[in-house]
Amino acid sequence: MRQKNSLFLMLICILLLTSGCLKQEPVHKEQDLVQVKSTNDKHVKKVILLLIDSLMAQAIDEGIAQKELPTLQFLIQHGQYYKELVSSFPTMSVTIDSSLLTGTYPDGHHVPGLTWYSTKEKKLINYGTGPMEIINHGVNPVLEDALINLNRSHLNQKIPTLYEDLAQRGLKSGSINGLIYRGPIGHVLTIPPWIQGPTSLPRTIPVKGPDYLSLGSLSDPLDGLKELPDGLSNRLGLNNRYSIETVKYLIHANKLPDFLYVYLPDLDHQIHKKGPSDLKGVKEMDKQLQSLLQSFGSPEEALKKATFIVVGDSGMTQILPAEENPLIELSSFFNDYKVLRDGESVTEETEIVLALNETMAYVYKLKADKLKDIAYLLKADPRIDIIAWKEKKWMYAIQGNTSKELKFKVNGKLIDPYQQKWTIKQDAEVLDLKINAQQQTVSYGKYPDVLQRLYGALHSHDGEFLIVTAKRGFELADRNSPTHKGGGGHGSIGKTESLVPLIISGTEQKPQYLRIIDLKSFLLKLLTK
Repeated sequence: MRQKNSLFLMLICILLLTSGCLKQEPVHKEQDLVQVKSTNDKHVKKVILLLIDSLMAQAIDEGIAQKELPTLQFLIQHGQYYKELVSSFPTMSVTIDSSLLTGTYPDGHHVPGLTWYSTKEKKLINYGTGPMEIINHGVNPVLEDALINLNRSHLNQKIPTLYEDLAQRGLKSGSINGLIYRGPIGHVLTIPPWIQGPTSLPRTIPVKGPDYLSLGSLSDPLDGLKELPDGLSNRLGLNNRYSIETVKYLIHANKLPDFLYVYLPDLDHQIHKKGPSDLKGVKEMDKQLQSLLQSFGSPEEALKKATFIVVGDSGMTQILPAEENPLIELSSFFNDYKVLRDGESVTEETEIVLALNETMAYVYKLKADKLKDIAYLLKADPRIDIIAWKEKKWMYAIQGNTSKELKFKVNGKLIDPYQQKWTIKQDAEVLDLKINAQQQTVSYGKYPDVLQRLYGALHSHDGEFLIVTAKRGFELADRNSPTHKGGGGHGSIGKTESLVPLIISGTEQKPQYLRIIDLKSFLLKLLTK
């Protein structure tokens, strides 16, 4: 996230400078290794899901063609390989991970993006985007939202996570560096003194998670048992090597749970800088996967003992270089409005709040103007792709740089490939929909599952707001938002950022549909057959 998954990682340098204290007290000792080992006597294979941030099929295909990815090639040759799994929307990791673990789009799980505005709290929620935004927004509220509120209150308490469902079935589960981890078992996050000092965070934070919860140095059940790369130079353990070495320990110690979620973040950082065509991070990740499979004795033995699922979370769009002016300064469209600025509090005078998620943004209106009037301020810009909003039961969408409009609502005579029913009026070209009136079907073009994904984002939280997406090559920005000129960006709803690879090895079963929200039911079926 945000760098997509930077979350609090960018805070580390800031806090280091402000605290001047590196002394680390012993961390809270967890009981995870006592409770994590599977007690399942039905001989159902373990399932290890490896979520690789920003993994794209084009990189896999090119790396295999160059004979540089032997591990992924092995898993593909001994399994199933799908190149077009539909991600959630916006294509930001906190939202995607929430969709994977709850089986719902944001209208179900209520995590709208990396940044969003809470009408209840009257504040902009930011889980950790860039250093300047964090400084202006406030280190304390960012850390509180990322470390406490995200899993405890923002993630819909009425929708069970995969970990909670597995526990109900008597199965053990684990999460390694997953940012969405809510489960039924009590754990403690331990905040280092040099982070705690300049904030109001408590020394320890009680949380609920799966049987095994590892979150870098904040929650390390292997502390004192295995030396892991979790220092300042290793992003507090939120790195691939930490995740892989933790899995390898559980394998060697015969402590694998029935289901283990493993998050590998390093590739995202590389692609944000270099763009989606860079293969260096993919090659390094392939070597790490090879060492994991070898921990079972051999790759062949690994597939006998476990089912491996490798999945990306979002793709990336190549952002144009700086000389081609790729940034869309969103606040410049609202010069006649009182726009909330970083570090400010919402007042009665505030009219517009912007929540930027790289190539996607939420635009909130807090005054009496109609959303359509605000949308019309944006539509003439040729760099804007789609502007969408809801009014009562209808969702509206405008195509940037044209006057074409569309509206749709749930239920109706038109059935899409996922057996979802819709009523669609006006210009279907706006969302690249193909309607067959005779067969009463609708299919999707360059925006996968766009009707349900737009519906999900528009109903993900309270408030009156627009959804704005940028065309390929461009990024939405404000004064202090992180940007990726010449690198890679995501957040939007088009194919490039929405379609991710899925590799399933060790079973012939597959999801009903190729969407991130269908993985939860697939995993439950695998583990309870």
